[in-house]
Amino acid sequence: MSQIKNPLFLKALKGETVSRPPVWIMRQAGRYLPEFMVLKNKYDFFTRCQTPELAAEITMMPIKKIGVDAAILFSDILVIPQAMGVNVEMKNNFGPYIEFPIQSKSDVINLNTQNVEDHLNYVFEAIKLTKDALNNEIPLIGFAGSPWTILCYMVQGSGSRNFDKAKNFCFKNPELAQMLLSKITMITIEYLKLKIKAGVDAIQIFDSWGGVLSHSDYQLFSFPYIQQITAALNKTSPVIIYPKGCWHALSDYSKIGASAIGLDWTCSARNARYLTQNNVTLQGNFDPSRLFSSKKTIISQTKQMLNDFGKDKYIVNLGHGILPNTPVENVQAFVETIKNFN
Repeated sequence: MSQIKNPLFLKALKGETVSRPPVWIMRQAGRYLPEFMVLKNKYDFFTRCQTPELAAEITMMPIKKIGVDAAILFSDILVIPQAMGVNVEMKNNFGPYIEFPIQSKSDVINLNTQNVEDHLNYVFEAIKLTKDALNNEIPLIGFAGSPWTILCYMVQGSGSRNFDKAKNFCFKNPELAQMLLSKITMITIEYLKLKIKAGVDAIQIFDSWGGVLSHSDYQLFSFPYIQQITAALNKTSPVIIYPKGCWHALSDYSKIGASAIGLDWTCSARNARYLTQNNVTLQGNFDPSRLFSSKKTIISQTKQMLNDFGKDKYIVNLGHGILPNTPVENVQAFVETIKNFN
């Protein structure tokens, strides 16, 4: 494999000394970009995900415009339930919708975990096209949802504030929940191995809904499965774990061989460094809503964040995905501030 011309992101993942911290943005290939909106109005969500040429084109959109140090493949965490035979729709102004959520033991038994390569071939094709387009300028990140986060959607049937149905399912039928989580874990490992084979340079696991669980339930229904995925991949690829709302698990995550841990904006740099004993690179954690502030405020708060985290073992990002309607010039100011940091 050829050398990547801008290796800042990969060096930070290894904990090496860098001239400045690298920066990329969760959902950087998204709705705040006018070019993205043109395609969004033309093709529905899963058509964009399932058409390799479109996915690659969208992945490339923020690269030159924003000047980030890593690309992340345009895709969705819910391609995994789709590959398992669950019909997932993306409804306008609503989000993901599953008409027949998982409810019973037979539902879980009937889920398919075979032929990932065939079911999700469009993802691997999109990776190859994107790698060609990137021309070794910057690394490409592949991702998946954590088993817990995927279970949340599969059982709840849609997004939710508290995922009450998903939690009730797990607490009433813990063995069945473990069976479902194990199936999701198996297919996710297979899927991510194929992504690495197709050419991604790093993996991120999104535990977007880990924060709805208490610490003890997190240790039952989320942490062990992310640990399993990390152990299966970390010899062949750097793994970033993003456990939103789970500062209580940072210490545990710092010990399982992940290359980096993503933070949301509720956890301070000081606390995160203390909880992880500076054993692992940290990623984050600018509040996405702060990109609506004045440029002057964005620049000063970004500088403050850089000083708080320090230059090394740090990847700059937001604390969650960038919001629609974020002014592009504010995102550019954020990225420029990082690039000029010394």
